[in-house]
Amino acid sequence: MNIVVRRARAEDVEAIFDIRTSVVHNHLSREQLSEMGITPSTLTEMLAADAGVWIAEVDGIRAAFSSIDDEDGSVFALFVNPDFEGLGLGRLLLQEAETALFHSHETIWLETDGREGIRANGFYRKHGWIHVDTMANGDIRYEKRRPK
Repeated sequence: MNIVVRRARAEDVEAIFDIRTSVVHNHLSREQLSEMGITPSTLTEMLAADAGVWIAEVDGIRAAFSSIDDEDGSVFALFVNPDFEGLGLGRLLLQEAETALFHSHETIWLETDGREGIRANGFYRKHGWIHVDTMANGDIRYEKRRPK
């Protein structure tokens, strides 16, 4: 098995949407993403601006992605197609996101679904993220400080 993590390109847009809509936890449809302003055209613009978006491929198949908002210091998204879970893709993509964000931020953050049984919470805690707040909508905010 060959795993490659690389910067996302315009030709990855459809695969990113396929991955994002394939997940069971925190699932959103294309319509819901569009209502949030996340469309193929906005994603293509992000990629053209060299925003922090990475793709993980397994044997040439796009299987997972992550993205950051470097301006506010957040991990914006990290999703793995369920068919490729357990291969370490999330860990590899999180490392890329953290490395990029720590270049310009002392503390970085993310928010994820806080409901019981959401595996992302255990994943982030396992990787050193600290639960700092529970939002009014039930999401959990995590933060991580740059290693000394």
